[in-house]
Parts: sequence; structure tokens; C-alpha cells
Amino acid sequence: MNKSEIKVISVLERVGGFASAQQLHQLLLRSGESIGLTSVYRALQSLVDDKIVDQLRKEDGEAIYRLCGEAHHHHLVCKSCGSTVEIEGSALEKWAKAMAEEHGYRSWSPCRSFWDLS
Repeated sequence: MNKSEIKVISVLERVGGFASAQQLHQLLLRSGESIGLTSVYRALQSLVDDKIVDQLRKEDGEAIYRLCGEAHHHHLVCKSCGSTVEIEGSALEKWAKAMAEEHGYRSWSPCRSFWDLS
């Protein structure tokens, strides 16, 4: 793991939820870290690839990130405040598959996030 990835993990731990690359970059700069925005994006992509960080896309297309749990999971995300809850993946997928079959769908594709207002 490189220095940028360690810095990004550290700030994600402090945030405790989802944040954009720009937000993380600003927090790092405010805490005295010397890191460029491009380095933050590279570190985040590497951490996403290694399944250390979750990446979601907001409705406007902006990517947001947070530290990832170990188990397969999905997210319930509030469109208004960004509050997020992890839910266990396999139970949800079994239900979705049963609903798809009940309604005559032969194929379905699971998603990882559900957006709504709380």
C-alpha cells in the first residue's frame, strides 16, 4: 500500500461515511497533508479495485466513497442527506430473484444501491 492510499484510508476513517474525492482532498489539505487531487483519485481507484473502499454513483453521476465491509452487501442511501445503511447481500438477492421469477423475468441483474428519501 502506498502513502497516498494510507492517507486516503485515514481520512475515510475520520469521515465515517461516504464522501467525494474532492471532499476527501479538502479534508486532507486542511489536516496539513501534501497530496494532489489526482493522487486522491488514483488511491481511491486502487482501493476500490482491492475492495477496501466502496464506490457509489449519486444520481448526478458524482462518485462517492467509504471504507468497505468484508461481507457482500448492498446500500440503502438517502437522496436527501446521504445517510447510508449496509444490508446483507444474499438475503436481498434471493428475494429479488424470487420477485423476478414471480413476474416472469428470465434474467435479472442485481444492483448494489437503493436510493430514496428518509
